[in-house]
Amino acid sequence: MLNITEFPLQLLPSRASDRLLQPLWDYLLFHHRPLISSPFFPVLLAFSSYFLLSIPFAVLDLLGEKVPFFYQYKIQPDKQPTLRMMAKSFFTALYNHIFFVLPAVIIGMFIFPAPALPPEAPTLYEVFVDGLGTLLLFDTQYFIWHFIHHKNPQLYRWIHAIHHEYLAPFSWSTEQLSIPELMTVGLWSNQDPILLKCHPLTTWSMTVFSIWMSVEDHIGYDLPWTLNHLVPFGLLGGAPAHDMHHQKPSSNYAPFFSHWDIIFGTAAPLKKKTKRR
Repeated sequence: MLNITEFPLQLLPSRASDRLLQPLWDYLLFHHRPLISSPFFPVLLAFSSYFLLSIPFAVLDLLGEKVPFFYQYKIQPDKQPTLRMMAKSFFTALYNHIFFVLPAVIIGMFIFPAPALPPEAPTLYEVFVDGLGTLLLFDTQYFIWHFIHHKNPQLYRWIHAIHHEYLAPFSWSTEQLSIPELMTVGLWSNQDPILLKCHPLTTWSMTVFSIWMSVEDHIGYDLPWTLNHLVPFGLLGGAPAHDMHHQKPSSNYAPFFSHWDIIFGTAAPLKKKTKRR
């Protein structure tokens, strides 16, 4: 039997933002503590987010010109992903998670202590500031890693080339990665929030949000309501920037933001193609 006295759940009425998130956090602790305290939960959350967020855009790609309202925003209309291409990308990601990510989690269970789940929820301010910090840190790490792997032919060939199999990215290709790249990205995604002392709720929120941004980068559509259009001043590259990276691999190395590519002169604007008749 579950002894609920083990879980002291306290509401902190001092700030409005606490009251907004505390009921949610109390609910998770009281009803789903075994799940959210499992070391497998972050993997399940990340992979299910990738799967669910990719499905609508996969359907959109399969429908193609049958849905002209969306098809008009296709960046490379002369390159349409097939069901076979989608299946290959998805099963590559699934294989990597089953045979490499999950064993790594099991090994980590014997090395790292289980993270504590605090009784207090984070404030909305903490979620925003800490979440932004993790995104900026990851963006910097991956920019450097990405730049190096494109400049070194051996690193590119053996580690990163699998992600560039297709000149026109699509949602399922988001996690078509080699084992070294996947494990590196996974290491940063798990350790950066610990380094910045993020609340678990902040970490999980940023996991879903960063995967949403990654999928958007790969959808192959410059939709007017995606984050790169909603966030002002061109701070985010989005699908146009990453699609251009697949067309011109010596440009747009940053995964999310645009500042590093602008600073180092590697930013390249999108050159949208037209469908050949």
